[in-house]
Amino acid sequence: MHTTTPGRPVGLTRDAGWEIGVSRTLPHPPEAVWSLLTSPDGLALWLGPGARLADRVGGPVTADDGSAGELRGLRPGSRIRLTWRPAGRSAATTVQVTVTPGRGGTLLRFHQERLHDEAERIRRRAHWRAVLDAVAAELAPAAG
Repeated sequence: MHTTTPGRPVGLTRDAGWEIGVSRTLPHPPEAVWSLLTSPDGLALWLGPGARLADRVGGPVTADDGSAGELRGLRPGSRIRLTWRPAGRSAATTVQVTVTPGRGGTLLRFHQERLHDEAERIRRRAHWRAVLDAVAAELAPAAG
C-alpha cells in the first residue's frame, strides 16, 4: 500500500510518485472480463493496437506504436502487473489490472504509478476511464 504524506497533492505518494487508479463494477462474470482483457482485442483496448502480452513473468509486453514493457506479475484470472513505457516516454511506469468477483458482477480496476507529474496523472485518469467505458461497451450484449 502506498502512503500519502500530509501536505502532498492527491495522487502523489512517497514511494510510487504520481499514481492513478480507476475502477468500475461490470455486470459480467469475472471469467468473461478476464477473457476479454487478455484477448488480442482486449489488450488493444488497454495497451494499444497490436499489443502483445508475454505468457511468463519477465517476458516482453509490446504494442505496435513502439510502447514496451515487461510482465512483472501474473495471477491468471485476477491480476496482471507490468512495467510500461509508452512510445516517446523516457521512463517506464507500472500498470496493474485486477479482476475481482463482486456483488452484481466483477470489479475491474486499473492502477498506474510512477507517472511524470500531475498533468500526466490527469491524462492517464481520462485514458483509464475511457478504457473502462470501452471494456463495458465490448462486453455489453448487442442490442437487438
